[in-house]
Amino acid sequence: MKVLLFANTEWYLYNFRRGLAAALRDAGHEVLLVSPPGPYGERLRELGFRWIAVPMQRRSLNPLRELALVLWLRRLAVRERVELIHNFTIKCVVYGSLAARFGTGIRRVNAVAGMGYVFISNHWKMRLLRPALRALMRLALGGRDARLILQNPDDVVLFELAGLVDSAAVRLIQGSGVDCRRFVPGTRRREGRFRVLLPARLLWDKGLGEFVEAARLLRADGCAIDLLLAGDPDPGNPASVSETVVWGWVEEGLVEWLGHVEDMPRLFHSVDAVVLPSYREGLPKGLIEAGACGLPLVTTDVPGCREVVTDEVDGLLVPVRDAAALAAAIRRLANDPALCARLGAAARETALTRFDERIVIEATLAVYEELRGKAQGSRFKAQGSRFKV
Repeated sequence: MKVLLFANTEWYLYNFRRGLAAALRDAGHEVLLVSPPGPYGERLRELGFRWIAVPMQRRSLNPLRELALVLWLRRLAVRERVELIHNFTIKCVVYGSLAARFGTGIRRVNAVAGMGYVFISNHWKMRLLRPALRALMRLALGGRDARLILQNPDDVVLFELAGLVDSAAVRLIQGSGVDCRRFVPGTRRREGRFRVLLPARLLWDKGLGEFVEAARLLRADGCAIDLLLAGDPDPGNPASVSETVVWGWVEEGLVEWLGHVEDMPRLFHSVDAVVLPSYREGLPKGLIEAGACGLPLVTTDVPGCREVVTDEVDGLLVPVRDAAALAAAIRRLANDPALCARLGAAARETALTRFDERIVIEATLAVYEELRGKAQGSRFKAQGSRFKV
């Protein structure tokens, strides 16, 4: 079978869906990767994948440009004789589904990791866009030859209550998975200042404002704690934090900014705890990677994050938008090495039993098989069995 994986960045395909693409290829299927242009496209090609750059502008609201994009995708899918298209993130779900839905016979798997900026933001432009986007999503997600993959139960309820999709078409698969053979515990640090890392794209919605305010509170208390920030701004997202703002935090002595980090396991081994004070997530991969490395986690009690962390079991949950609570949780970990060890060990076990990449790939292949039909789909099950834990 020929499968097209469509995402809004080539970085997403490389970092989140490379394992799925490899599993499909290993099972004998042809894989086509499609995203806007970027440096990770060449990395995908170096791994032997076919990658095509799509003429897509993530922040565009021009109706003619967006219609041209849908038609471009349709021509590509028909020319390539794609049999199944798997779309990631809301914009790709809408456009990829519209391109494939009518008269092509292409089956559709749509994966939405959280509700996205349009639904989270209170900006007046986003509020105006929501009714039109809801209508487009109903059209994109409908039909018997489509399935919607959501990453947490809160989003399942939200989509069903909003009438965006028939509940029979929804499948819950928790995240994109983490390679627990690569992300492993390191030697626990025993000397020096307590180091806390926030690994994420530099978006306000990730709780960066609260993270910085927590840094101010901890410094005012004289705590020997270093706060590190790993990630780059995302200019394609309206919630992106500018480099100017981040450098201002650095100059103020509140955070150490590492930028993009290639070797995340090594970085996790150099810190004592990981935090993510996000406002809402699909399922935060950075937290799971840190948990797989045996680190204690601090995150907010919001959809997506509370699926990864159970309070006082494998991490600590704090109220959303509460810098004081975040600072208190960080201070508590810094003062209690035994608590850090207990939470970190439990976080590793959670990653192994619930979020290992092989579990997620197996579940995704099962959705493909379901759409393709039992007779034709049996190859997925047989070949995909190598990904069972």
